Amino acid sequence: MHGCISSPPFSDKARREAGYRLFLLQCGELLTMPESRPMPSVGSRCHELRIRDAWMSWRVIYRLDADAVLVLDVFAKTTRATPMRILEACRKRLARHDASQEED
Repeated sequence: MHGCISSPPFSDKARREAGYRLFLLQCGELLTMPESRPMPSVGSRCHELRIRDAWMSWRVIYRLDADAVLVLDVFAKTTRATPMRILEACRKRLARHDASQEED
């Protein structure tokens, strides 16, 4: 995606859980609630992975493509609704990614 997303300060348990769930997605499994939920407000095939940590809830917004799992953002969930700035950033990242794929 022409950039990187730094890993948040997950606990070891939460880091393993996030890694395992992303591995399952890469292997073609579809996760459902409570692990993951669709995020059509970001785009088609976009979802929100839910990671519970000892002291915080984390979210990983991703899109399932035929050949990849695109991680769009990772953030601490502090409010009921996903912040609009996160949604907009994810949409922009997807638009840049999709435009670069069309050029190739």
